[in-house]
Amino acid sequence: MGQPQITIITGVLRDIHHLGIKVVGYALQEAGFRPVFIGARLEQEEFIQAAIETDAKAIFMSSSNGHAELDAVDMREKCTEVGLGNILLYLGGNLVIAAQEQDWTSIEGRFKEMGYDRVYPPGVSPAQVIQDLKADLAQRYGISEVARDER
Repeated sequence: MGQPQITIITGVLRDIHHLGIKVVGYALQEAGFRPVFIGARLEQEEFIQAAIETDAKAIFMSSSNGHAELDAVDMREKCTEVGLGNILLYLGGNLVIAAQEQDWTSIEGRFKEMGYDRVYPPGVSPAQVIQDLKADLAQRYGISEVARDER
């Protein structure tokens, strides 16, 4: 029996728009990961609790209502407080109001300063997310291969 699948918590932070994160979840599953979609309209603590319960290596949060600067603040600190300081944090979606009027690198930088490892705009390719995740898992955890579900 090989190594267990790598669990990734996915969900929508304080809004209901879940299509993008569902597409990413499907891509994660196809790439050999174990995505656990925990729902929509979630608080940060719900992501953290699910990560603890499943021994997840990453949390993928989606936000499409433009309020992520308020809703996503202090996530890294909350993770650190409960012993998850090393967990990968990914955030994507329509993160800020009037994003089209702002430079993406500026938006991305603000969230990286908050402690997010990866920050994605709307329409990111799931293949890019998977590529980034594999690189980050190798760097942070020394995981170079993803176990496949052998059903």
